[in-house]
This record gives sequence, C-alpha cells and structure tokens, in this order.
Amino acid sequence: MKCRHCGSPLQLPFLDLGSAPPSNAYLSEAALRAPETWFPLRVLVCETCWLVQTEDHAGREALFTDDYAYFSSFSSSWLAHAQAYVEAMRERLGLTAASRVVEVASNDGYLLQYVQAAGIPCYGVEPTASTAAAARAKGIAVVERFFGVALADELAAADRQADLIAANNVLAHVPDINDFVGGFTRCSSPRAWRRSSFRTCCAWCRAASSTRRTTSTTPTCRSRRCSASLRPTAWWCSTCRSCPRTAVVCGCLPPRCRRGGAPAGTRTALPACSNCWPPRQRRACWAQVFTAISRSRPYGSSASCSHFCSSRSAQAGTVGAYGAAAKGNTLLNFAGVRPDLLPYVVDKNPAKQGQYLPGSHIPVVSEAHLRAHDVQTTC
Repeated sequence: MKCRHCGSPLQLPFLDLGSAPPSNAYLSEAALRAPETWFPLRVLVCETCWLVQTEDHAGREALFTDDYAYFSSFSSSWLAHAQAYVEAMRERLGLTAASRVVEVASNDGYLLQYVQAAGIPCYGVEPTASTAAAARAKGIAVVERFFGVALADELAAADRQADLIAANNVLAHVPDINDFVGGFTRCSSPRAWRRSSFRTCCAWCRAASSTRRTTSTTPTCRSRRCSASLRPTAWWCSTCRSCPRTAVVCGCLPPRCRRGGAPAGTRTALPACSNCWPPRQRRACWAQVFTAISRSRPYGSSASCSHFCSSRSAQAGTVGAYGAAAKGNTLLNFAGVRPDLLPYVVDKNPAKQGQYLPGSHIPVVSEAHLRAHDVQTTC
C-alpha cells in the first residue's frame, strides 16, 4: 500500500485492531440473521509525510450509505459550537447577503441552519441521503454527491463558488485526500476562505503520557481513514493563517486557509509544529499509545473494557452505556464486549434506536429506557 497523500510506500505499522464492520452500519433485527462484513482495521504511518492512515479495504460508498445514521444535530454542544463559529466568521469575514457559504459534508444542516438564519446564501455538499433529507427539511439546499475536483469544477462552472468553505470532521474519512482538498480551490471565489477541522496525530501523541491512566481508541474507527499531522496539513492548505485549538472534539485543529498563498504544487511546512516531534520521538509515543490501547482487549486484564463491564455488572446488577457512537463501536468490538456484558446502549438519535450495534449486536434503546430502569451508566 502507498500513502494516500504523498504516494510513498507504507512500511511502519502503528496499530492493529484486528477487524471490524463499518462503524456506522447499524443493524435491524432482521439483519442480525444475515452475514455481516468485517474489514481489517490496521493502521500504518508514512515515514515521508507522517500521515497516519488505515489500510484501504472498503470503498466510500460502503461506509457512507443512504441510511447513514449519524446526525450532527443530536449533539447540543456541537450545535452551540456551530452557532458560535458562524457568528465569528460572519463578523471576521464580513459575510453578507452578497456572500455565499458552502459546507462540504454538511450532514443534517447543523451548521448551515445558522448561516441561513443570518441571511447569508449557502448550500451543502453531502453524499448520504438520510442526512441530506434532514437538511432539506430545514430549507437548506444540498448537492447530494461526494466532493472532489470534478464536482468542484461543475459547481464553479454553474457560478456556485463560495466565499467561505467549511469542512468539519470529514478530512479523516476521505480516501483521496489530494482530490478532496484540490476541490476547495476550484470551488472558491477569489476572496474565499477554507476551513477544515480534523484530528491530528500530533495532538494524539502528546496525550500518550496520559494513556497509562486513560485508554482510548478515539482517533480510529472503520470509517476514519487517516489522522493527520500538521506537516501534511500545511502542504494541503498551502498557507495556514491560524491553527487555534478547540475543546469541542478532543484533539481537533481547525486551520483557516485563504485562497492565494503559495504557488500551486508548493509544499509549505509549519516549522514550529513540523519539527516539534522528530521521527524517533514519534515512534516512541506511538508505541506507548499502542501498548496502552492493547491493554483494553484481554478479558482477564484489570484494565480491559470487558473486565470493567463484568465487574461493574456484578456490583450494580446492570451496566448500560450512553451514546451509540462509531468510536464506541470500534472499542466494543476490539475489546470483545457483547450483550452479556453490556445489555444495551442508550442514544437519543431515533435513527439508531431499535437498531443493533455493528459487530457486537448490542441493542440501541431510547433515553426513556434509561429513565425507566435504575442502572449505572458508563461512557
């Protein structure tokens, strides 16, 4: 396999989480009786550009289906963040009724609803039919396609270029990163800003020292293809104006990039960030993270997820989980947790309720179930 960014051969392994089904492929009761497809979940590191990435075994259409069940608007904290971001960009960039905002991977219109309320023309690009329909129900125009250079050229030819392009938490899910980022410039007006948030392996590695106390597989799930460092990100964005940290999604960096900057094909690194973790230190940090994560798997280990569920169940009688998230699905499958240890997961998203988690087949129930039972919950 070659690096999906720079094309260098991938030889340095980082994580091997065995295999897992697509992390958002929730199952109906009837589907429990049918075969379920699992894919290897092995993570490698490019030693040229330091992009952390999974091996490719499933196409984007297999991961982002028409019945995609993740709806951003069910997170109240994320809605508050989106509203604050829209207001900040409106003031900072002087966005008016003469401007246009585009969000790539716009999901259910969680962000564009605030753009629309501010009287700024906008539309979303979203390939999943379920979330696109939810956005249209809010009166938001949606182009129901995967984004890349080809679609960006079509939008530009139709005079639908944007003054601000937002792409939140999507870059890590893209199989062809260069094509995706290349579309930003094609779809941008001459004064456009592009803003994308993503998880970074730099932030992940800095947390390695704390993994002895807290184990997490957060940056890796079956739909997440890569975790970027600032070095390749600077190359993608050409010129990064600012990289403020946000606590909304742990380990996220939202760089804001303006059209223009370095000539096409120029790779501009960020010295303060790209040199702060030399290769030897990166290898050491990744090894620490892998060791800590591996401890969550053996059933007999006191640090394992399965041991936690069984011990708490013995103490409290019933243990439930809140939030049927993709990352949680990856952790449960990696740790071998099944309904005998975790009888249900609560989620307030109706699209997930009445379904079963992929792989573990743990049922997803509504918050009403949690309120009706005296249980101890764990995240």
